[in-house]
Amino acid sequence: MATYKKRGYKPKNKAEEHELDMQNSATAEVFSSLDESASKSEQWVARNQNYILGVIGVIAVSVLGYLAYNQFIQKPKETMAANEMYYPQQYFEQALNSTTEKDSLFYLSLNGAEGKYGFLDIIDEYKGTKAANLSNYSAGMAYLNMKQYQEAIGYLEKFSSDDAILGALAKGGIGDAFMQLDQPTEALAYYESAFKHNLNGFTTPRFLYKSGVTSLELGQNKKALDYFTRIKDEFPDSEEANTIDAFIGMAKN
Repeated sequence: MATYKKRGYKPKNKAEEHELDMQNSATAEVFSSLDESASKSEQWVARNQNYILGVIGVIAVSVLGYLAYNQFIQKPKETMAANEMYYPQQYFEQALNSTTEKDSLFYLSLNGAEGKYGFLDIIDEYKGTKAANLSNYSAGMAYLNMKQYQEAIGYLEKFSSDDAILGALAKGGIGDAFMQLDQPTEALAYYESAFKHNLNGFTTPRFLYKSGVTSLELGQNKKALDYFTRIKDEFPDSEEANTIDAFIGMAKN
């Protein structure tokens, strides 16, 4: 076992002298190896300095570019797109509340008027903005109300949102469009996706009900019974619960 030797220590015999020489030699080799490794690292850095600086430069430019893009391009674009939403949204809301001119008002909401953008213009001109995304939802719902079901499906499928209500309504809207196209299997899949999107007292019983009715149409009575029973047990105060016992009876037959 190696022992610590004080400075100026003289070996007592040949054996100790040999051991001391071996330790000194090993130590010298270690430091020589470290020096060699450090020298090689320095040489590598020197040879690749331009590459390293280039990589650092690219990263720095990317970060600064991203920040500048958000600050000077994306934020103003979001603001302009949001401002453009005001006019078509007015037509859209008027259409929902109107009893006579729904289609013409929905058309104006889609295509704009008096030099103002409609939802379709916002989708095209402000891609990547929140306003464009929301315009996909509004356009899809406008087409759904105008009974243009393929267009409704196309725009609603482009809409993406984690919002508890809008996300569910978009999926349910696609389900409604498929039902009108006499494709109940596809409709059921979207109704089920709609009530699973978020658990709440508004959209969940609404799309559980539509899922149940569609399941009945497809002859899937057990599934329909499960959905109707959930409404009765979990959402007894919902509008859908008012007549749910009748549907439960139908599903049991």
